[in-house]
Amino acid sequence: MAVYTKLEHQEVEQFLEQYNINNFKDYKGITEGVENTNYFIKTSQQDYILTIYEKRVDENDLPFFIKLLSSLSDNRFPCPKPIANKNNEKINKIKNKNAALVTFLNGQSKNKITSEDCFEIGKITAQLHEITKKFKISRKNNLSIESWQNIFEKTIKKKIDLDESIIKKTNNYLNFLKDKWPKNLPEGIIHADLFPDNIFFIKNKVSGIIDFYFACNDFFAYEIAICLNSICFDNNSTFNMTKAKNLIDGYSSIRALSEDEKKYLPILCMGAAMRFFLTRLYDFYNTDNKADVKIKDPFEYFKKIEFHSTIKNFNEYFI
Repeated sequence: MAVYTKLEHQEVEQFLEQYNINNFKDYKGITEGVENTNYFIKTSQQDYILTIYEKRVDENDLPFFIKLLSSLSDNRFPCPKPIANKNNEKINKIKNKNAALVTFLNGQSKNKITSEDCFEIGKITAQLHEITKKFKISRKNNLSIESWQNIFEKTIKKKIDLDESIIKKTNNYLNFLKDKWPKNLPEGIIHADLFPDNIFFIKNKVSGIIDFYFACNDFFAYEIAICLNSICFDNNSTFNMTKAKNLIDGYSSIRALSEDEKKYLPILCMGAAMRFFLTRLYDFYNTDNKADVKIKDPFEYFKKIEFHSTIKNFNEYFI
């Protein structure tokens, strides 16, 4: 989440007039994240989130995202529910940009994820996969391994102050991943961006998942790999095996991992770290300074790539 498109009070008020929503009180921009513009909307009846889709989100993907959130909500999965306007449309316009209004989820994200939290995150992730494996809708992962080399080349084409040794190592890691990447693992729709700021808690229980705008079809184990990177390292970039074990145990309490998923997990973890290193690196050198957005450190993820490159099998994560 971020604030690229600035709105005045009157503009928000006029937008809400298209919905069966009364008594608009206040609004506030949300600066976390880097993809879309988001505002917290307060009314006397209920709170909402207004999302304005920025340039990285392809408008052809919007029906998929809205359908996914609606279908998850219908299956009682705790996520934002898109709101239809008076014309029964869930995708709208504001300042000539696509926008959607969704319900506000109670709960808060945590700055510090505990080992106990990891078990709960594993459970909710498996619950998501058990629901989405039945869905007929699909979306290609446009940030899959096939895209990584291109993202890296686009970034380093500019005159950037990136050490030559990092460039060489990254290219070597990319070639290694292309050679070792699995072909056939259980798959379905994944969230693809399960970071702490997208996971809400109430009293140490997961109360909801937000920000599904990277959701796509991919390996379920790749989602676990993303989580291992996003929540199982301590602040000094040290891998926390207790958190990792709890994440896997929580996931396995709902959906058992296959032997092939376990076999390829180190490769998938390395790949997930590569994906976030490359997109963060690109954003680091390309984000508009005028945007009200927090830029995240890409080199945190380069360290994680190097760590995963030393892991030879699933069990090594836990010894």
